[in-house]
Amino acid sequence: MVRLMSETQNTRDFGYEEVAPEEHTRRVKGVFDSVAGRYDLMNDLMSAGIHRLWKAEMIRMLRPRSVDTLVDVGGGTGDLAFKYLENGGRAVTVIDINEQMIRVGRDRALDRGLLDPVWVTGSAEDLPLPDNSVDGYVTAFCMRNVTRRDKALKEARRVLRPGGRYLCLEFSRVVFDPLRPLYDVYSFTVLPRLGQMVAGDADSYRYLAESIRRFPSQEDFAHEIEEAGLAQVRWRNLTGGIAAIHSARRI
Repeated sequence: MVRLMSETQNTRDFGYEEVAPEEHTRRVKGVFDSVAGRYDLMNDLMSAGIHRLWKAEMIRMLRPRSVDTLVDVGGGTGDLAFKYLENGGRAVTVIDINEQMIRVGRDRALDRGLLDPVWVTGSAEDLPLPDNSVDGYVTAFCMRNVTRRDKALKEARRVLRPGGRYLCLEFSRVVFDPLRPLYDVYSFTVLPRLGQMVAGDADSYRYLAESIRRFPSQEDFAHEIEEAGLAQVRWRNLTGGIAAIHSARRI
């Protein structure tokens, strides 16, 4: 059954817990405040570096030379933005609601001697961009943390120019059955312990594992994207469905 996000819902999922929308936003901010300094290291450890291959595949699908202006939403530490620029992209704005993540991304850009991207603190639900202002919208591992996903998807359509491309990389539903029990043990046992050892924060990584399970299936998320007014919605499973890339266009 499709479980669409609605502005009339009184609660939101914070992992396996139901909380008020305002509390959800506050708690998610707290998670990323806590892990910002070790976020990239933890991504490498959690995925054995595979997240880099997933992001590279999404940038390949984007075709950076064909996208003059890009917005990376929830892109805090800059991975996608840097890959876009390295592959011939021209102008990219990174928008993240978490100032700590933005600071990490800016520092990484300075270390690389980059004047781009443009870094902006802002919400996926209320993007500080004009209508019809970008050719591409990308987001990675952000949508499951958004409080009002329906608003974020409508914002994506609003800022895209006609013909503009939407791509979302997110953890998804495992489709390779033999992988499921191993993935569950890793997610709920190994991952929190790893978070405690490396980042000193088991609870945040327990939430991240739970949030993956609460995120819609590939098909249901595709339906949400269509409901927001985007077209030509498709998805590509990665690593047996551990992650998926959804793509769409504004028509």
